[in-house]
Amino acid sequence: MRARYLLLIAGLFSGVLVAPTYALPSEVKSIDAPWVYFYADQSGRPLLTKNAIPRTFSQEKALVKSSFKVDFTNTPEIYRPAINAAIDVWSQNFNSQVPVKVQVLWERQASAGTLAAASPGKFHSNFKNIPDKDLWYASALADAIAGEDIEPTIAEVTIRINSTNGPMLYLGTDGNCPSTKYDLESMILHEMAHGLGFLSNADYDSRYGYGSIQQPTPFDAYAQISDGRRLMDLDSPSIALGEALSQSLVWSGANGVKANNGIKPPLYTPKVYELGSSVSHLDEATFENDPKNAVMSPNLKFGEVFHDPGPLLMAMFDDMLAKPPAGLPFGTPGTPRNVKALVGDRSAIVSFDPPINQRTAQVSSYVIKVNQTKVEKIVTSSPAVITGLTNGSVYSFTLTAKNAVGISTEATTNGIIPQGAWRKTIIDSTADGKYLATAIYAGKTVIAYSDTQNGLLKLATWSGKKWLIQTVDGDGTKSGKTKNSVAGSVSICTNKIGKTEYLNLYYGDLTNKDLRRASYNGKKWSFEVIDGDGPIIQDYKQAARVRTASDVSVSNACAITSAGEQVFYRDESQGILLGAVRDGKDWRYEIVDGDSLLNGRTMGDVAFHLQAKSVGTKVTVAYDSILSVSNSDKSALRGDVRTATRESAFPEDWKYQTLQASSTNTIVAGYDVALSLNSKVLNASWLGASAVSLPKPDQIQWNKVGLEALPNTVKTDYFGAPSSPIAVDESAIIFGCEDRICAFNKIDKTFNLISATSATSAKSTVWITINKIKFALIASEGKLTSFRKP
Repeated sequence: MRARYLLLIAGLFSGVLVAPTYALPSEVKSIDAPWVYFYADQSGRPLLTKNAIPRTFSQEKALVKSSFKVDFTNTPEIYRPAINAAIDVWSQNFNSQVPVKVQVLWERQASAGTLAAASPGKFHSNFKNIPDKDLWYASALADAIAGEDIEPTIAEVTIRINSTNGPMLYLGTDGNCPSTKYDLESMILHEMAHGLGFLSNADYDSRYGYGSIQQPTPFDAYAQISDGRRLMDLDSPSIALGEALSQSLVWSGANGVKANNGIKPPLYTPKVYELGSSVSHLDEATFENDPKNAVMSPNLKFGEVFHDPGPLLMAMFDDMLAKPPAGLPFGTPGTPRNVKALVGDRSAIVSFDPPINQRTAQVSSYVIKVNQTKVEKIVTSSPAVITGLTNGSVYSFTLTAKNAVGISTEATTNGIIPQGAWRKTIIDSTADGKYLATAIYAGKTVIAYSDTQNGLLKLATWSGKKWLIQTVDGDGTKSGKTKNSVAGSVSICTNKIGKTEYLNLYYGDLTNKDLRRASYNGKKWSFEVIDGDGPIIQDYKQAARVRTASDVSVSNACAITSAGEQVFYRDESQGILLGAVRDGKDWRYEIVDGDSLLNGRTMGDVAFHLQAKSVGTKVTVAYDSILSVSNSDKSALRGDVRTATRESAFPEDWKYQTLQASSTNTIVAGYDVALSLNSKVLNASWLGASAVSLPKPDQIQWNKVGLEALPNTVKTDYFGAPSSPIAVDESAIIFGCEDRICAFNKIDKTFNLISATSATSAKSTVWITINKIKFALIASEGKLTSFRKP
């Protein structure tokens, strides 16, 4: 169970915890979806129609619109044909180029009155081709729209069948269900609709009467109250929304209305709210005996059969695939909240939150006025880039919100002084350098970096006049190379054996999830797999380590001392930090941390980010450790930054230190970790989140490793929320700042804008010195680029 839990938060920690950009966000957002229940009808009302609707299912491939992959858990074989029959029907009605993964669970539930429950794998937003960026789409719908599997590790649909009712289920697929049985195929057909996206994300507090829809679905966008407003446009949370959940609601989508003979189909809203049933069904009284459209009524009667989704349900799905019409405005907008201006290059980034009544007011636009020039710009969302400013001059801005009714009162930002970005030089225009590392080899500066688009690992060597570029791996299979993508995390170390100096690169095989090594002796490269190609995933409780089959491609860091060549890396499957020590031509494996609370270790989920350095005989590894996560979105709630240090190559010699523990002022420390060696002093830096900013960071922290003192902390104020990547040396820290790259000078406490252009793809950054000139190295606009302060 530990491994499964860690996999969930691993993907999230690399996505959700990255600060958002001021351009269109580049990463999909995901949240958990609720369960919707299908109940046995216990009203005693007679079944007026029970004949099966003629099925459209056919074996002809031309009729298949999608494919489904079903995983049964504890489901007896005798029930599977009826389940598969229902899913086959959906394969000819649900249109998607992406296979839909379905998990069917056979388990006992608390009440025999519950026949089954279903849930989408997730709700997604901010994905490719999204019809409405304000909405959250069920996994299968989102995949169908995006044309790709957004979250390959989870099932798009999960169905839980109440095993208590097993003897009461009719297992045939001929529609001749007796009046003493529940038709299993009909039940699954219904549940599949919920899993595919037929559900509201509304919630109701039965104690206080508040309703809430924090992340509305397309279903919520088409649910309409009696005065014409959309359900999703009511203030959330509010009593008004709570009352609406138990009053008359109808479907307003044009396709659904047309399929219902021009009448808006009523939704199921009983006077007493039913968790997991209210709103997410068609009205029982209206549709329970409709021969074509009874499939989505909330209860199933004995003998009731439907083996086709019906025209109304499919029309409602068509509505959900389209962008919903705008809602109706009620009242003038309130004042925009949390307005803030950030420094740009001859520009400013103005960010803000919508008015508190944004849903009822239906804000159509925002007007941003430059107070010093009176120039206005109309935008529809935050943040907005205001150009045409003069570097070195002071500017502030006022904002108003507009709708069809009127305009809000003004909100004024802080003042900012735009400044020029650093001078840039493109090192490789064909590779993004998303991941990178540097070293000195044979007296020359070298950069190992990724080419994400082509899946390559490349190397740039400074000749004294220009950068010489070569491809190291990812482009062939000779001499131990691979054609798999190797454009992931990379670290670089050098060592000398006799008179031969070696350049060693450590990097992930993103296809096989292995950790690889490429070594150059001045004449040729040699390649090998260090770990990840073992026979089984080794449990974290096993102290004696061998090669594992875990995913070990996420992060790595190397160090070489007289005790040997060492590389450290995250075991993604177990959430632990592993190490490998070169012993002749073989590797000796160990657990470094994440497996125990003894001897200074932690049971946190460790090493999403890590760095390693050696000073003489001592090796220090710095890494993050997540201690707890949110149940709702798996974002970090508590996190530390730690170091492990030793002067040997033996596992028992590790000593541990917490550079920053989760505390009142810094709830989560981590998000990225930087380590540098300057004059035999190790400097470390990381990001931190306060209770106010959680789950996003709002502070940069740094300290000297081994120093028994509180870390230094600075907030980035008017340069934007800090984010990965970061790098540190004795005098300055590079950090991400609202999709750009900034620097903080630790000596004079000033901030600089390094790059005003997009750096969203960057996962690594470093300081390098060429010809005694200091540069910041980063992926900028999809190119490996160096920046020099003017």
